[in-house]
Formats: sequence, structure tokens, C-alpha cells
Amino acid sequence: MAEKSGKRPAIVALVVIIAVVLIGVVLYAVDWFTSSGKVARNVTVAAVDIGGLTPDAAQQRLVSELGPRATEPFVTTADGEEYEVNPVDAGLELDVSASVARAESQPINPITRLLAFFREREIGFVSTVDSNSLDQVLATIQSDVDREAVEGDIVFVEASPQLIQPRNGLSLITDDARNTIVERWLFPEPVELPVDIDAVTVTEEGLNAALREFAEPAVASTLTVRGTDGVEATFPTEEVGGVLSFTPDGDGGLTPNYDIDAARDILAPQLRETETPAIDATVRLGDDGPEVVPDQTGRTVDWDTTLADLPTLMVQTSNRIVEAEYTVSEAEFSTEDAEALGINEVIAEYTTGGFAPSSGVNIRRAAEQVNGAIVKPGETFSLNGHTGPRGYAQGYVDSGIILGGRPSTAVGGGISQFATTLYNASYFAGLEDVEHTEHSYFISRYPAGREATVFEGSIDLKFRNQYDTGVLIQSFGDASSITVRMWGTKTVEVESVNGGRWDYTQPQRITLRAGPNCQPSAGGQGFTTSDTRIIRDAETDREITRETRTVRYVAQPNVVCEVPPPPPSDDDDDDDDDDSDQRDSGGDDDAPPPPPPPADDPPAEENDE
Repeated sequence: MAEKSGKRPAIVALVVIIAVVLIGVVLYAVDWFTSSGKVARNVTVAAVDIGGLTPDAAQQRLVSELGPRATEPFVTTADGEEYEVNPVDAGLELDVSASVARAESQPINPITRLLAFFREREIGFVSTVDSNSLDQVLATIQSDVDREAVEGDIVFVEASPQLIQPRNGLSLITDDARNTIVERWLFPEPVELPVDIDAVTVTEEGLNAALREFAEPAVASTLTVRGTDGVEATFPTEEVGGVLSFTPDGDGGLTPNYDIDAARDILAPQLRETETPAIDATVRLGDDGPEVVPDQTGRTVDWDTTLADLPTLMVQTSNRIVEAEYTVSEAEFSTEDAEALGINEVIAEYTTGGFAPSSGVNIRRAAEQVNGAIVKPGETFSLNGHTGPRGYAQGYVDSGIILGGRPSTAVGGGISQFATTLYNASYFAGLEDVEHTEHSYFISRYPAGREATVFEGSIDLKFRNQYDTGVLIQSFGDASSITVRMWGTKTVEVESVNGGRWDYTQPQRITLRAGPNCQPSAGGQGFTTSDTRIIRDAETDREITRETRTVRYVAQPNVVCEVPPPPPSDDDDDDDDDDSDQRDSGGDDDAPPPPPPPADDPPAEENDE
């Protein structure tokens, strides 16, 4: 009996469970049957309740509730800023039928159906979208949203520190923003758009601390550096911005940076009169030949040491006075360096003559500028680079040149005589020929194939000192000749061998209108020649190098300057109008001169008359 009585509660419990399940099944079936063809219970679309309605009724409610909202501007936000969007401009429309169709499906899960009795279930809505229109609206929003990060900083306007407030950088995440708008634009609350934030590090507290601790003290008073002899240099507060700047310290604050070089640029000129610059040693020509001029040490302010405590001084609000520290400065080129150049004897010399008085002025001026120049071992000498501009301001005058293959005049004319003299002196000194150009036609006072022309800005004379000792250039002249003498240590002997002349060409006759731009010339033959330079060791006579250069001279044109015939009289024109027209069309007094000689001539060269 006891065993039977123990089984009875279990059976009762099982019966109850079965009964509950059966009742649940019956209720599920009844609910399914009664809700069939209707929208699921407590379903909302964009916060509009359409649960339990028939599809038609649901559509009517959505049109009634959402229709006005679908044509009115809605609000989007990005990092707290609001941006209004017109759905028509954005190409957004509510698809009512598709939205109801989505809501009409009944949930199968019994738990979901049970929970629907107690809470709403938002299922969203369906939109049609014009992608191009929406992208244009997003581009407009993005142009307002996107911004560069601005780190907190302090700058100076004259003597006043100004705060630059920190501001995070923003960039709209356009793909996610597009999806968010499509999904949320009909909801009553603003649509929050996703953004990437480029966070800054400086805080408002850190900014104010840097202002209080560094910026304001820096402009509190003037910094004074005392030099010798009572001379002082002052660093005014208006210049602080050029010396003091700030960088983020990574912990929310700012680190001060003091530019000692900028401070020195402000202070150094004021103490320059207390300094003595070092003077390099050199070699000059004395009465007995070359002599070494010793170097001289100098005294300059050691600004690195003087301003070593600049950060400490700039946070003091008063008594900013520091004594200048001086140091001895050594010459870059010492007396020993000058002596090691070995400039003690003449190693080559060359003289030319026969020039016009105006050319002589220019030749002697160039010689004056070059005289005393030193070419150290490994250095290259440039005639144009050494003289610089050769104009009226530099003491040059108008004289003869070759322009477009014909004689003409220009300021500095005649310098090629000096260039040829200098070239030959370097030639016989055995210096390396880096760059030189011969005249377009032969000039008899120069050795054929061994001369040079120059023209400012385009044609230069350059030679390199490839030896271990230095070369000093001595150049001087008088009314009829110019001489260039090279001093150094003689280690080579140089021989020049001319190869003769061949391939002669005859001059052409050119008739030009008489005037200041026409220089008559008898002309001269053109030909080809060569020059061979042989360099031998001065002690052993061993041949070191042998180089041959071939030069072609064009024929010098025979230039004739003619006075144009007088214009025809009025009577002549009346007698034969047709002939007059023909003459005017082909023989105008203002007609351009004949074409220049062959194009392989240099465009312009200096020459000596």
C-alpha cells in the first residue's frame, strides 16, 4: 500500500505537466489561428504600433503616421553638432508595402509570441534610396564635420602669449553613416552619425599650467647679455615668440622648447663690435717675391656657453642678466697651411699685346681683379666666377666683341685677350684644362689652336690645380701688353706642338647698313688646326701626358657698311606708281640685316679690337 501511495504524486505531477503542455498547444494554435493574416502582436515600425492590424489597416496607419514625417526634414548629429536633412533632397522614400510585409510574418517561436503580450517589438522599415542624391547630402555633411585635430598650444603675439585651445579631429565614417541614415531617418529621435575621432593630448589644465609656469614669466622682463667694454645686448620681450615654443608632453601638458640659435641671432649682432674675427693666412707678392702672411686668431662670443642657462633665465621674472663668455677662434687656413702651399718660384708666364685703348681698360681691370688669386691643391679656378659681373659699375667700358659671328661692341669687350693670356699661363704651368672655348674665327695675335674667349654667363675659362702645391696668379699690364705669371713649385716642363693648318675656307661678303652697330671688317680665311700639349717631369724628363686638341676656325666675314640710298622723290612716285610699290615692298630702309654666319659659331663672344 505504501508503494502505491508513493507513486500517486508523481503520476499527478506528470498529468499536470501534460495538461499544461496540451493547454499551451491549444492556446498557441488558437493564437496562431486568430492572428493569421494580421501583423504580429505589438510590432512597431519607426515607433508606430501596427501590431494585430490587418495589412491594409497597417498600411493606412503607416501612411497616416509616417507619411507627413517622410517629407519633412529630419535631424542628424555628429559629435553633438546637428545637421538637418531633407529626405526629398537625399532621395529617401518610405516603402509602405514592403515595411508591412516585413511586419506581417508571424513569429514561430512560442516564447517570442508569449513575450509579445508584454512588450513591443521594433522591426524597422523599408526605404527606397537614390544613392547619388544621398551621397551628395553626405558629402555636404562631411565637409562640415571633417576637421583636422588642433593640439593645444601657446603662441606669442609680440609680447602677449595667446592660448590655442585643443580640439579633437573628426572624420565622418561615410559608409556607416549612409547605412545609419537609411535605417533610422523616420524615427522621431535625431539620427546619430558615426565619426572617427582623432583625439588630442593636451588638456585645458595642462594648457593653463604652461601659460602660468613658462609663457607669462618669459615676457615678464628683458634679457640682457653683458659684453666687454660696457657693450650690452638685449633680448626684448617682443622677440620671445621666436625663441620659446611648446610641444605636447604626452601627459596632458606642454613642454617648453628654447631655441638658442634663434636667441643668438637676435643678440649676436649687438655684441659684434666686441669680437675680433680670425684671419686666414695667405700668400702675397712682396718686393722679393711670394711671402706668407701669418694667420691671426680671433675672439668671439661663445653663445652656447653664454646661453646655456637660457631655460632657467626665461622663467625668472626679474634680474635677467648674464655675462658673455668669449672664446679664442682659430683661423681656418693657418700659417702652416700657407707655408705648405710651396709658392716660391715662377712656374709659367705668358704675355700678349696689341689691343685697342678701350680694350686695354677692360683687360687691365680684369688683371687687377685676378692678381693675387690663389688656387689651392684640388681647387678649380673660374675666370667668370672670380671676377663676377663685368659691367660699368665694376669699372669696365664698351669695347669690341664678336656678336653672332660679326664684330660689334659691348661693355667689357676685350676680356678675351686676358682670357687667352691666362689660359696660356695655366697651359704652360701644366694645370688641368677644365673648360675653355676658342674664338669662332682666328685672331692673328693669338697662337692658333691655343687661345680662349669668355662671355659673361655662358662661356667661361676654368682650370684645376691637380698638384700637391698651390699656385698664385700674378697678372699685370700696361698700355700695350698684358702678362700673367704663375707662382708655385715647378715640377713639370710643358711643350706645345702646333699641327699646322688645313681645310681652308674663304670669307663671305656681308653688307650692312652703316651705323653704330656696323663694324667693317676685311675678313679672313677659315681653317682647321691642332695643338698638342706634352707635359714632362721637370727632373727626369719623363713624359707624363700628351693631349691633342683640334680646332676649326670659320672664315671671318668681309663686313661692308653702306649708307642706304635716299628715298625716291614725290615726282618719281607720280611718274611710275607701280615701280614705286615694287621697290617699297622689297627694299625698305628698316629691313633687317642679312642672316648671321653658320650656326655652329658661339652665340656671342668677347674679342679684342
